[in-house]
Amino acid sequence: MWSFRNLLSLLTVFQASCHSPNPFAGPQATPTDPCYDETGAARRCIPEFINAAFGQEVGVSSVCGRPASRSCTLVERDDRPAVRSCQVCDASDPRNAHPPNYLTDLNSAHNLTCWQSENLQGSPLNVTLTLSLGKKFEITYVSLQFCSPRPESLAIYKSMDYGRTWTPYQFYSSQCRRMYNRPNKAAITKQNEQEALCTDGHTDLYPLSGGLIAFSTLDGRPSGKDFDSSPVLQDWVTVTDIRVVFSRPQHPRALPMSGRESEDPLGPPATYYYAVGDFQVGGRCKCNGHASRCVREKDGKLVCECKHNTEGPECDRCKPFHYDRPWQRATAKEANECLPCNCNLHARRCRFNMELYKLSGRKSGGVCMNCRHNTAGRHCHYCKEGFYRDMAKSITHRRACKACDCHPVGAAGKTCNQTTGQCPCKDGVTGITCNRCAKGYQQSRSPVAPCIKIPVIKPTAVISTTEEPANCDSYCKPLKGNLKINMKKYCKKDYAVQVSVLDMETVGDWAKFAVSLMSVYKSRGEPLKRGDHVLWVHMKDLACKCPRIHMGKRFLILGTTEGGTNPERPGLLADKNSLVIQWRDIWTRRLRKFQRKEKKGKCSKA
Repeated sequence: MWSFRNLLSLLTVFQASCHSPNPFAGPQATPTDPCYDETGAARRCIPEFINAAFGQEVGVSSVCGRPASRSCTLVERDDRPAVRSCQVCDASDPRNAHPPNYLTDLNSAHNLTCWQSENLQGSPLNVTLTLSLGKKFEITYVSLQFCSPRPESLAIYKSMDYGRTWTPYQFYSSQCRRMYNRPNKAAITKQNEQEALCTDGHTDLYPLSGGLIAFSTLDGRPSGKDFDSSPVLQDWVTVTDIRVVFSRPQHPRALPMSGRESEDPLGPPATYYYAVGDFQVGGRCKCNGHASRCVREKDGKLVCECKHNTEGPECDRCKPFHYDRPWQRATAKEANECLPCNCNLHARRCRFNMELYKLSGRKSGGVCMNCRHNTAGRHCHYCKEGFYRDMAKSITHRRACKACDCHPVGAAGKTCNQTTGQCPCKDGVTGITCNRCAKGYQQSRSPVAPCIKIPVIKPTAVISTTEEPANCDSYCKPLKGNLKINMKKYCKKDYAVQVSVLDMETVGDWAKFAVSLMSVYKSRGEPLKRGDHVLWVHMKDLACKCPRIHMGKRFLILGTTEGGTNPERPGLLADKNSLVIQWRDIWTRRLRKFQRKEKKGKCSKA
């Protein structure tokens, strides 16, 4: 005879079938937060084991009392013959009503409340009970305690999607093949652990009331001994709704009855119906080992109180920014908490990359997104192009990366050394940002080669002259204090031009400058045209810096023409008597004025 004592014994077997530690058993100690140990390390935590059906509303396809009806059944009397007992079911009378809420209320032996279906007449004989748990649960048993004889055939179904689809869970029948097209008491293997079985072990007529049917979700399932490692069984015990379908009542056979009842052929006839006093679903709120309890939100919805950086109704995903490794269910050996991405405080979002996770030895797979503060990289751990690390600050500092500020002309690129900040300089350029010419170089006008070598003046070129370098002051004296331009000087010279000095080479005692003629203000003899020309300066004059000429700069030169008198040095000539002054744009107007006066014959009078 089935009883609640049998159920408790069965539950002990259920829990023993789950490998120790029991996946449905909570931690032994009760710290402040069961999801963490005394050191603060994460550990598996699970909600308490409860009767998930208690107080829940059950949808039924049939209930007696609308209209009021009379039903009769046999009642056991210890060792004496059974007697027929009749009762009235009236939904309008609380004393004689048997509503569906009696299925999941608080029952006691002294106050047994029963739901009862309408009297079954003819066919169909199906009556359905549907229970919604309101959330995913991991259940270990479904039990029904009857107030009528246990049905001859019934089926238990489960749903994992809140009643949208249903899967068979268990069948009970004395005719398994005929009723459900299933063999009786089939064997369970690892290949069919999610198969609903059929059994006839409940079909004894006794007890006529108070009988129990209890279905264990894990009993006999081979992987139950290693539940943590069996996604198949974890899925098998996951339920949002339970449906029980009674398909055929138990038909009592000839029973010994009291003499009076047996002699009365006009006694009340037996009626058939289903009546259940207690409907239980034992299990835990499904939180995948990442919550110790479930709570109700403001809208009444039941959700897990997630820990271990997880979220979702079943703590079934990682919280944002905690994607350094994939979400996993907690086990007795490993809490598998979700880990935050390492972005060095420079990113607010990240994503998971399985390939990187595998390459790291399954340690880290997080990839930071939209790195800020001029950082870059998977972990925002280095500076982006155009910036370099300020080693005086931690990589987590918002100003850990400084701008390279490479000079747009002097640098060969915008990317500098990540450690020193040194920009890549063009030939002849120096400085951390490539902003000045190196020693031995001078600035040019070319963006391709902004610094060019300063001409090397050979000592022999100076010594070969009649004057020693030490006498430069007396040698250059005619030029001293005479760097102003006027009409008289303009008229005395063969040419007046604006040139840009490009390059230089030495030819014997002479320096040969390659110049670009920018403007021609005067040209006596053969006309000068704008473009590339040659300027000759004696090395003695150049050594004494009269004239003083710098590469890459523009000059106003008032001098004499050498081409007509010396074919070996065709071009322009500048010496200590020439006027060579670094160009100023304000002179353009004055020189044009001199041109006009020359055309009017003013030079002959000067």
